[in-house]
Amino acid sequence: MSTAPYDDQNIFAKILRGEIPSHQVYTDADTVVFMDVMPQGPGHMLVVPRAPSRNLLDAGAEILGPLMRTVQRIARAAKRAFAADGVTVMQFNEPASGQTVFHLHFHVIPRFEGQPLEPHSGAMEKPEVLAANAEKVRQALAAEPPH
Repeated sequence: MSTAPYDDQNIFAKILRGEIPSHQVYTDADTVVFMDVMPQGPGHMLVVPRAPSRNLLDAGAEILGPLMRTVQRIARAAKRAFAADGVTVMQFNEPASGQTVFHLHFHVIPRFEGQPLEPHSGAMEKPEVLAANAEKVRQALAAEPPH
């Protein structure tokens, strides 16, 4: 368990409340998926629970079950949408691991043979690129057979 309290002023909490715009890809009762504005590769998305949770260490099973279903669904859609060779899923807990936003989230990044991940440089992607990538994934999700 984390000893630090959840900060409801973190950027993802603000995105969930609609205070900061995002390029949303998918939403349901438990999760929201949006494009990472500083992507490490084309199609880099973030999957977050709606429920406040600082990270994996303090999240209950009632948050993790629906969250992981969405992570898997988005990973499958990302692979199809970008004709990717694979998908990287990353998740960080506490500063020592590299966590910088303290709202539980998973990174889902389409991957291509021979192309390394871009560094997290702080460079913002063009909004039109994020919008186009979000639409690719939405189309892949719409074409997905029901499970």
